[in-house]
Amino acid sequence: MVRARRPSPQTAAVLTALAETGSGWSHGYDLCRTLGLKAGTVYPILIRLTERGQVETSWETDPPRGRPARHLYRLSSAGAELARTVAASAPAGEAAPAPRTARLAPRVT
Repeated sequence: MVRARRPSPQTAAVLTALAETGSGWSHGYDLCRTLGLKAGTVYPILIRLTERGQVETSWETDPPRGRPARHLYRLSSAGAELARTVAASAPAGEAAPAPRTARLAPRVT
């Protein structure tokens, strides 16, 4: 029997931030900056969520001249469901972890 574990506060924050962008794409760097988390925290979370099918990834198709393409992230339908579950299971009187800024700017590829 597999027991479902509650995501860490950092994972919940990443899920919440990605959920706020809807179907838009986000860069890992933007997530780090918005959430106030270090890359060594955010990128392993994104990799783990991708391996579990909860986050979709893509490469930037038209990067600005002089900069390599960046990896883009967004929630899959399973990830969106997990984000809703995390938000709904936050303790009473306590909101789900939220990004430090109001909203990430959606990325278009």
